[in-house]
Amino acid sequence: MKTYIYPQNLKASANIWLWSLKDFSILAISLLIAVIVWANTAFYLPLVLVLIFAFMTIRYDEATVMDFIRWGVKFFVTTQQEFQWTIEN
Repeated sequence: MKTYIYPQNLKASANIWLWSLKDFSILAISLLIAVIVWANTAFYLPLVLVLIFAFMTIRYDEATVMDFIRWGVKFFVTTQQEFQWTIEN
């Protein structure tokens, strides 16, 4: 069995800059469509949605910005926090 040094013995996911390969391909195609729509109709909402998608899918250590937001909402809003206070004698 061959051992490869990069990337992690070929077990890591493929990344391009700050995005996974799947997210980057979706981003590139949707950006192309959004720019064409904006150039023909001056309707910029698809371009804004693509930029929001690009920001939400930025990866850092195998987690996206959307994952951080989801974890924050789960911690602060949706799950009940439980604290136990004890008196030390």
